[in-house]
Amino acid sequence: MDKQDNLQGRPTDPAYGRPRVVVRFREGARLDDTGNLGDQIEQTGLGTWSNLLDQFPGLTLTPVFSTEARDKQLGGITTRALEFDSSYKPADFSTFFYVDAPGDTDMVALAKTLLNWNSVETAYIDRAGPPPVIPSDDPQRANQGYLDPAPDGIDAEYAWTLPGGDGTGQRFIDLEAGWTLEHEDLAAHAITLLHGEIYDPHRFHGTAVLGTICAVDNTIGCVGIVPKAAAHVVSFYGSTRADAILAAIANLSFGDVLLIEAQVYLNGTSMLGPIEAYDAEFEAIRLATAAGIIVIEAGGNGTDNGGTPALNMDTYTTLEGKAILNRDNANPDFRDSGAIMVTAASAAAPHTRQPYAPHGRRIDCYAWGESITTLDSVPGSLTSAYTSSFAGTSGASAIIAGAALAVQGGASAQVPPQPRFGPLQMRAILSDMARGTRASPAETTQIRVMPDLRMIFNEVLNVAPDIYLRDFVGDTGEPHADAMSASPDVFLRRTISPDPQLEFGAASALAESAALSMPAARGQDNYIYVRLKNRGGAAATNVVATVFWAPVATLVTPNLWTRIGSVTLPLVPAGDLLTVSPALVWPKAAIPAPGHYCFVALIGNAADPAPRRADFLVWENFITYIRANNNVTWRNFNVEDNEPDAQDPSAPGFRALPFLAPGAPDRGREMALEIVARLPQGAAILLEMPLVFFRMLHASQLAADAIIDQKRRVALISVSPTMRTNFGYVLFPARSRMPFRLLVQIPEENRGQAYRIYVRQLWRKQEVGRVTWQLQPRDAQP
Repeated sequence: MDKQDNLQGRPTDPAYGRPRVVVRFREGARLDDTGNLGDQIEQTGLGTWSNLLDQFPGLTLTPVFSTEARDKQLGGITTRALEFDSSYKPADFSTFFYVDAPGDTDMVALAKTLLNWNSVETAYIDRAGPPPVIPSDDPQRANQGYLDPAPDGIDAEYAWTLPGGDGTGQRFIDLEAGWTLEHEDLAAHAITLLHGEIYDPHRFHGTAVLGTICAVDNTIGCVGIVPKAAAHVVSFYGSTRADAILAAIANLSFGDVLLIEAQVYLNGTSMLGPIEAYDAEFEAIRLATAAGIIVIEAGGNGTDNGGTPALNMDTYTTLEGKAILNRDNANPDFRDSGAIMVTAASAAAPHTRQPYAPHGRRIDCYAWGESITTLDSVPGSLTSAYTSSFAGTSGASAIIAGAALAVQGGASAQVPPQPRFGPLQMRAILSDMARGTRASPAETTQIRVMPDLRMIFNEVLNVAPDIYLRDFVGDTGEPHADAMSASPDVFLRRTISPDPQLEFGAASALAESAALSMPAARGQDNYIYVRLKNRGGAAATNVVATVFWAPVATLVTPNLWTRIGSVTLPLVPAGDLLTVSPALVWPKAAIPAPGHYCFVALIGNAADPAPRRADFLVWENFITYIRANNNVTWRNFNVEDNEPDAQDPSAPGFRALPFLAPGAPDRGREMALEIVARLPQGAAILLEMPLVFFRMLHASQLAADAIIDQKRRVALISVSPTMRTNFGYVLFPARSRMPFRLLVQIPEENRGQAYRIYVRQLWRKQEVGRVTWQLQPRDAQP
């Protein structure tokens, strides 16, 4: 038998090294573990112990939870659990007993016989597995990539930049069997053993786990995910797993973390799974989570230390046929310990489940299960060894424990401090599909997500700045389906403001104005201002705003952008206060020909980076950025006289409003133009378009009454002045810039009022850009 199996009992126990059966009597059974338990079973009518001995000679009974553990620890812990968790139903820990038997006993038959007793709630085979680590001699990399940003790692590096993200003020216990606590990268923590004994052959395992979580940030070796967290250890060597869990609970408080680095054989087979598959350990873990302790549990490593097949938690059943690990709302047998169940995946993104790793709906998170660089402990080099091949659900669970401690540290470090997260809250945060790295699309099994600390800190804890530009007055920085080309927050003025914040900022009368921008004046410098808000939980420093100009277009693709320049805002405070940049000078020599222009603004700093111009060249990115990224905005809100343009002989009596309708930057795509006008009775609109576009509309009813100007190679179509007019989808060639003009005529008697008209460009029924004009009396021009 493998030496690892020796962890299953006490070293002085004659049955040490053998599997055993655990029997759980129904509530109300009372056995005094100081007397002969077999005789008591007969006398109390719990069962026919003598008949059982006839069938299975040599049986002995001992309590799973020692009297000392129950007397010293359970009372206070249970009281605390009931205070914290109203759904918790205390278990009777005195009803659990080990049934030890000679080595040649048929353990499956023994367990099934006990299950037939009316007094028995359950019986199962208890056999400790080796540590949930998989040997690996082919590491993919020699650094700690699990610390890197998603999708590669959990982005511990980002958490370190924020208060508490390094684990300051947080406590955890690693529960397993062996460590080298004096390792050079751990010694500064002064880690103490709180229960049990250190088992020398397992020093390498515990040392690697602690190194992954909390290796000291110094000039040697590695750095842990939370190098400032306080660590302690509890061993089930020289004890039992059940008593070790109770000892750990007694030394932890609400919101602390208990990492369980153990696995067990299931149903007397060679399949390895989580220890909560055993009733005694399940009840101990459930007590821990009810008491507010966050439990991280390794899911197990398949068959015989890494062989396949892996455990499918959805299909696993006990000897009684109960699917206790199938988290299905329709499954009455599922039982939830409240622990965070972890499986292992590849180090390389996109991540796929390791062949040995468990899967199913009970899995809450995955993390690296290979090539983990951490501490080691080997003969001759106990305190200075390192490895780049730590693996298995052991390594994955250590990474998830580190993530939990970072999140708890971030919550505790807020001002004022946020209440610590409880077990179910932490599980929901770490397993949230929207805030973690999903497995590869090629992964067909259920392993949920690897936490992304950047997203969690920013979106759950809200401890980072979240700066944004409004796309329209009333924009709150959330993704939206409203206009994105009429921003009030990037505007041009012809004179420099002596105090932009006072004139245009949060306390000004112009804070909500969308009509601040003037047409650029040639022959002089012009001045551009950018206004932004910060809806995050921390002030944003050294925010850079970069502004581009583009010709007026319904789709402002990056090939149309010309950079004007950048300006820095030293501080953008939290609290959604409108903050105005210093003036960005647009030198007179750089101003293009007379006309109106579209401004594009990008903002960002180290904590909330701006998108790069190159990011917009990929169409899918472009769509995502204009809809979901609040660090970019457009403004092509153009102000025009509602008087006719006397200088345009091609359209006498009309005001001409030119614009471009571009194609996508990557390839030809079908798009549509739509005109929305709310003009007075008697107004008229014509859309002047290139003949190439007109020919695409040959089947449209709108094209039937068109006016063709062959000399100018354009067509004119009448458009409703009071309704929405859609021209249907046509193929816009890639990078095309088709020129259009809206020709608008307002009756003379109505020219004392202001009117608005816009053209928008659609792709797959969603707006991807628009041009808006404000038609107003000449004396109302800014």
